[in-house]
This record gives sequence, C-alpha cells and structure tokens, in this order.
Amino acid sequence: YVEKDGKCNVQHGNVRETYRYLTDIFTTLVDLKWRFSLLIFILAYALTWLFFGLIWWVIAYSRGDLEHLGDHSWTPCVNNLNGFVSAFLFSIETETTIGYGHRVITDTCPEGIVLLLLQAILGSMVNAFMVGCMFVKISQPNKRAETLVFSSHAVVSLRDDRLCLMFRVGDLRDSHIVEASIRAKLIQSKQTQEGEFIPLDQTDLSVGFETGDDRLFLVSPLIISHEIDERSPFWDVSRGQLERDDFEIVVILEGMVEAT
Repeated sequence: YVEKDGKCNVQHGNVRETYRYLTDIFTTLVDLKWRFSLLIFILAYALTWLFFGLIWWVIAYSRGDLEHLGDHSWTPCVNNLNGFVSAFLFSIETETTIGYGHRVITDTCPEGIVLLLLQAILGSMVNAFMVGCMFVKISQPNKRAETLVFSSHAVVSLRDDRLCLMFRVGDLRDSHIVEASIRAKLIQSKQTQEGEFIPLDQTDLSVGFETGDDRLFLVSPLIISHEIDERSPFWDVSRGQLERDDFEIVVILEGMVEAT
C-alpha cells in the first residue's frame, strides 16, 4: 500500500472529472514533475512576450510607422521599432522592466499607452504566479525524508510487563523537525457483522495520543510503542495468526522542517 520510501503505491484510474485539476491550477503546476514545470515556466514568459510583441508590431504597421522609418518628421508609436524582431525585444523590455532606452513609447499613441498598461499589469500577474509556483516547488522538502530512518524490523515484546509493538525512528540531520508527531495505521481488509467486505480498511493504532507521547522531540532515536491491550486490533490475534494474516502497518511522521 505504501512503499518503503514513503510513496503511496496507488494509481488513480477512470478519472472522469479531469476539469477539477484545472480549477486548482496552482496546485496542479506545483505537483507536476520538474521538466514539465520548467517547460510551462519558459512557455508562460515566451508566449506572453510573443503575444504582446505581435500586438506592438500590428500597432506600428497599422499606423504606418514601418513605412516612415527614415522620416524624422514622423512621430511613431515606438521610437526605433523597425520590424517584428524589434517589437518582440520591446515587449521583453516592457514586461521585464529592463529599459535599455533605445526603443521608447511616445505620447502620440493612445493605443500604445493602453497596451503598455495592460502588459505591465499582466506581466506582474504572470511573474507573481510563475515565481510563486517555482518558490513553492523549490521549498518543498521532499528529500528530507531520506534522512529519517526507521528500524528495519518491528518487534512485539514485553515492556513494563505489558505486551507492546515497538519500532525505532531517528533523524540523521542536525536541523530539527519542529512539532513532530507520529501516527500509525493498520491497513487490512475486513468483513463486517452484516457481511459487508471492506477492502483496505484503516484502523488507528494508538502510539501515545492519550498521553501525548505521539508528540516527538526527535533529537535522538526514539522507540515508538503501541500497547496491545483490549482496544488494540491485535488483542485477539495469536502469534501464529499474526504470521498468516495479510495486513500492513503504515507509520506517518509529520512535522515542519526547521530550515524551510
């Protein structure tokens, strides 16, 4: 159900309402793989530069600026705009606020002034959206779990004269995990008293929620213990049945990375 590296071994199939991914486009972009995120990042800027560059060229063409390139008595919409390439470069300068000063808009072109305002506003929105996506994606501590180490085996043994299921967890890094908490789930198919079959049913395994022991101060390796008492799903399970049953215990450790 869950791989040893923490990835859920579940694939979604027959998803019909795929439009729901587009309604939350920010999270969808953050969840994409890096190669797709970088492709969308590049395309978002390149397409907006090309789009506005084309409009700047259309304005210059429709006003006749391209026909009066050498006429000093003619006041163009944008000085030194002599073709589509220069219109594209002016679009980049406008949106990125580079401002080389060679190509500059004049005050005799009201449609150019309106387009300049639109590009400045939309460019700021594109910057905020795409840079925000990249920042969130970079700051995700996905690999932080690589330095969280669990014991290779879980054991059932007596502790303080009580039968307990125990395992160890430790953090290899010096930077601490803040507000670390741990929970455990028993994943096992079961059949109800009414005869209903529930595949992959999830049952909580108490690891100290009542006493607060589930809140970890993960400076040194800790032993996590689940007491097998009357409330435990393992209370009526013998050692032989434990070896035959098909189940999985998933341990979830949550917290905030101190550095990020």
